[in-house]
Amino acid sequence: MLRTVEYRNVNISYSLQGKGNCIVLLHGFLENRSIWKEISELLSKRFKVIALDLPGHGQTDCLSYVHSMDEMAEVVRFILKKERIRRCILIGHSMGGYVSLAFAEEHPKMVKGLCLLNSTSVADSDQRKEFRDLAIRTAKKSYEKVVRISVRNLFSEDNQIKLKPKVEEIIQEAVQTPLQGYVAAQEGMKLRPNREHVLKNADFNKLQITGKYDEVIWLEDAQQESTRTNTDLVVLEGGHMSFIENHSELSNILLSFVKKC
Repeated sequence: MLRTVEYRNVNISYSLQGKGNCIVLLHGFLENRSIWKEISELLSKRFKVIALDLPGHGQTDCLSYVHSMDEMAEVVRFILKKERIRRCILIGHSMGGYVSLAFAEEHPKMVKGLCLLNSTSVADSDQRKEFRDLAIRTAKKSYEKVVRISVRNLFSEDNQIKLKPKVEEIIQEAVQTPLQGYVAAQEGMKLRPNREHVLKNADFNKLQITGKYDEVIWLEDAQQESTRTNTDLVVLEGGHMSFIENHSELSNILLSFVKKC
């Protein structure tokens, strides 16, 4: 069921399916809630599932020039309050993982479980911040070209060829993201703090999933982070887009995880 609520004079779009304990699915940068369609259908057979379009993405409007992870997390909190949900399990892909961590830091008692899918609790390095600045400048001159290259490179080299129709489908969804949404999210991700302490101090179930050939979250970095934060790590074949590259395996992993929460 598709729903819309008004938050700070902006329409927030989200879907709600199923009954039971609540799972919140948070998409990544240049994505929208549609990435979760098949996973939502699977999980909603046993759980209540909310998948939302984060600010500046999908059918949700932009809130401001900078969409901080904290502000996006408060959008999630607003929806949960609207739906009278007191506790939830968070599953966040890439940027959605950053939002999940911001939510867990501010509202730890509301979290029953947290899964970082192709994501990290570590802040951007100086090099990564410079890359985001360059990406913003380039996008303002040649937006579609930048988005096309960026999305394609999220897949492993093999899957860029093997999954070419699906890659193109994701690209077509991504280019619908307004430039303002692109810039606001890049600025927000650049400013996010290190939140390893959220995982280290968590009294909820936690899981980190990464791709063996992920060019955004390097495998070695993910392994070191999981050790530092005492978080279980699952490594899948493929790149940054595990919900496509490893769909069947990922679905089973997520179902197993939420059952434990």
